Amino acid sequence: MIKTETFEAVNWNNIEDAVDKITYEKLTEQFWLSTRMPVSKDRSDWTKLPDIEKRLVEKVFGGLTMLDTLQSESGIDALRKDAKTQHEIAVLNNIQFMESEHARSYSSIFSTLNTKKEIEEIFRWARENDFLQTKAQLINDVYQNGTPLQKKVASVFLESFLFYSGFYTPLYYLGRAKLINVAEVIKLIIRDESAHGAYIGYKFKLGFNQLTDAEKETLKSWTYALLYQLYENEVKYTELLYDEVGWTEEVKVFLRYNANKALMNLGLSPLFPDTADDVNPIVINGLSTGTTNHDFFSTVGNGYLLSVVEEMNDADYDY
Repeated sequence: MIKTETFEAVNWNNIEDAVDKITYEKLTEQFWLSTRMPVSKDRSDWTKLPDIEKRLVEKVFGGLTMLDTLQSESGIDALRKDAKTQHEIAVLNNIQFMESEHARSYSSIFSTLNTKKEIEEIFRWARENDFLQTKAQLINDVYQNGTPLQKKVASVFLESFLFYSGFYTPLYYLGRAKLINVAEVIKLIIRDESAHGAYIGYKFKLGFNQLTDAEKETLKSWTYALLYQLYENEVKYTELLYDEVGWTEEVKVFLRYNANKALMNLGLSPLFPDTADDVNPIVINGLSTGTTNHDFFSTVGNGYLLSVVEEMNDADYDY
């Protein structure tokens, strides 16, 4: 008999890293599907929005769809190659599925609010926008060519920073009691991304702490250089999206705040002076992912999923 590779069954009764088990359980408790969210109830709000704001919503969601697709198709595969335990692979598998569900969520919103022609235009815009393509290419280049720790940096920057230029819009409308069911979907996505960024940041810190002092300084310099590069592009992307509605400077504050959060997930010092106190309070309040009280039988809020949902707070960004 020809000797072949021996396959090892994953044993959840023998945990090498307790954070793998904690994270897997947290993510499964948070499980949700976009098809259970009553986005159709926002059609009335949608029809009342000025055309310029409709186009903004479409573009930010088109951009988010592309980034979620990148994470599900390229990012998690890149991280999985460097996993240290079978349980870590299981967590990454869960993250990969939910990134795909996030991308599907935006299509669910589009199919509810937009015409077929409008949807085609949204995806054309995402495909052809230089700033959006640049940030995707910068992240994907690290996924394809970076070291294991560099890949984790890129993933945390995507999850904890680059998504937020798009998240600003639905959170802003939520604070003004508009598109609240669409915002419910986004809050669920934000809750997931918070957990993803914290977990991958934790794995980064494990590896980072094993480096020599010289290696740490080299990696830190590379990390901040990548963040500068991403931020410069993100500012241009933000100006393109928000100049017409006059929100650009507020969104830039939000970007810097979340860039600092991404660095905190990596165990590194904040780069920007901006704090939660500097962010538009309407938007910062929307980052709370507590339960919205929908009717138990007729509609689904982010509290009635498969379990009780805990509110995320700053501590959830770090293990």
